[in-house]
Amino acid sequence: MAESLPQIGTRRGLVESTPMTPREIVSELDRYIVGQRAAKRAVAIALRNRWRRQQVAEDLRDEIAPKNIIMIGPTGVGKTEISRRLAKLAQAPFVKVEASKFTEVGYVGRDVESIIRDLTELAIGMVRGEEKEKVQIRAREGAEEKILDLLLPARAVGIRPEAAAGAERDDDTQGTREKLRRLLREGKLDDRLVEVETTASAGPMLQIMTPQGMEDIEQNLKELFSNFMPKKAKRRRVKVSEAMEMIAQEEANRLIDAEAVTKEAVRRVEHTGIVFIDEIDKIAGREGIHGGPDVSREGVQRDLLPIVEGSTVSTKYGMVRTDHILFIASGAFHVAKPSDLIPEFQGRFPIRVELDALTQADFVRILTEPKNALIKQYVALLEPEGVHLDFTPDAVQEIARIAAEVNVRTENIGARRLHTVLERLLDEVSFSAPEMPGRTVRIDGAYVRERLEAILQDQDLSRYIL
Repeated sequence: MAESLPQIGTRRGLVESTPMTPREIVSELDRYIVGQRAAKRAVAIALRNRWRRQQVAEDLRDEIAPKNIIMIGPTGVGKTEISRRLAKLAQAPFVKVEASKFTEVGYVGRDVESIIRDLTELAIGMVRGEEKEKVQIRAREGAEEKILDLLLPARAVGIRPEAAAGAERDDDTQGTREKLRRLLREGKLDDRLVEVETTASAGPMLQIMTPQGMEDIEQNLKELFSNFMPKKAKRRRVKVSEAMEMIAQEEANRLIDAEAVTKEAVRRVEHTGIVFIDEIDKIAGREGIHGGPDVSREGVQRDLLPIVEGSTVSTKYGMVRTDHILFIASGAFHVAKPSDLIPEFQGRFPIRVELDALTQADFVRILTEPKNALIKQYVALLEPEGVHLDFTPDAVQEIARIAAEVNVRTENIGARRLHTVLERLLDEVSFSAPEMPGRTVRIDGAYVRERLEAILQDQDLSRYIL
């Protein structure tokens, strides 16, 4: 029987055995994203299918490929946010890339395999962070003992700190140590200075010049040369509170099994990783359609194809298979169409969902309903200054109306227009807030019109400001 994988998208995280149903996943996404029901359903099914695949007989499990998704819709309607929230819900490694940043092999630009390397790095960080949490108590206990070894000789015994750890302690010394331990835990020794030893690479910082787009080679060369550089010990005098954090971090790193972290991270990438490829429409043109070959179009599609189909990518943590990574692509497709993608690439994205353009009514909901609603964010942002913002319902309607109107007149950037409008609306309050503690600022429809109507009427000015 194959080794069991962590449960994906569980009701209370990965430790629970019962996964969330598609309906529950959609409900969770509804807390943050307004509308776009079809897209939410598609990603919810894709996430649930990952758990279903794990329950299938082993001989068939590897044959079940993920159902990759293409989201079609204008900018600012929630494509990226759906993918990001889905990854957070699944507690899965997630990376967002822009297709236009990559070029065909042989040209200056990022290598498509760097997507998987970035995803693996993220997974390593996730797993290492989880493992640090597990050993945090032991690490702090070890750090506490080392801090006491640094403090006690200076106060009681008069021996060198490095000898204190192994020295026999009599009853008086042990009593002093326990008193120091109590004071340390109460924070009464935090400002005392102790001398700690840190290590750093000897010699100047290595500078390696590589062509643009060769970040992976540059990083690997730096790591290779740093391994040959001797480590130089350096003693520093720092406060006890700072020394505790430094030593606790060292202890946690020492307690973590690096090999197990790497193994688990690679497994998560291979079975739960999510890659979001934005601006896929920018590489949708084929040779000849736009008057000649373009290396940023069909060539990139052909380079991406093996990764999406399933291949093995070499990383510094070992070989990583991409067969069961979920790929979600998105694009506005104003000029190009999904059918302009090469047939092989189209075939690897069997699910197509179209996201709706946002209306004024949607803007009203975005401003008020989600858990992270924009108005809630701005109210919370000014609370530390002692300023309370009071938005009336007609103010919300006016903000939504203006945002929708500007989107029609100029470029439609979806919900991102709300950020622009709100920043302009609250510019004066945000600037003067430190001088207004205890004030309540009422934002009503008249206030919104007074601040924004003049700009809205001047179409040339609104193009640049709103």
